[in-house]
Amino acid sequence: MASFSFNAASVTPKASFDPIPAGWYVAQVTDSGVNPSKSGNGMRMTLTFDIIDGDFKSRKIFAGLNVQHANPQTEQISQEQLSSLCHSVGVIDLKDTTQLHMKPVMIKVKVREAKDGYEASNDVSGFKAASGSSTTGGAPSAANAATPPWQKKAA
Repeated sequence: MASFSFNAASVTPKASFDPIPAGWYVAQVTDSGVNPSKSGNGMRMTLTFDIIDGDFKSRKIFAGLNVQHANPQTEQISQEQLSSLCHSVGVIDLKDTTQLHMKPVMIKVKVREAKDGYEASNDVSGFKAASGSSTTGGAPSAANAATPPWQKKAA
């Protein structure tokens, strides 16, 4: 036995890291980077999303996009997802990943079931404009320029 003094009342318990339910959530990119992939055959963009509204506000969701990859199909899928994110936040000519930061966007979250010794986790599988409809390019429509629902005050 070891003598040890700790008052649990002085420390907030660790939050649950169980996956959140699948669905659409209002979030924003708060961290990002581009690094060589683990396999060394490309570049991977990492994105950290913070949910900014609803029951899971402040939860983090992580996404990775293989923006350069030896497999052309893998690269194309990731670049299509990145294009969807860029269009959804109005950043069409991306020069630095920080251009994506702090811009509300709807993210489609799915649950990846536990498998091969890994616990269940979340993946991001889609993006759309936070105002409720996805943009496909060009300037945002008048409807998309309206005040987003999470910024409106309750009547």
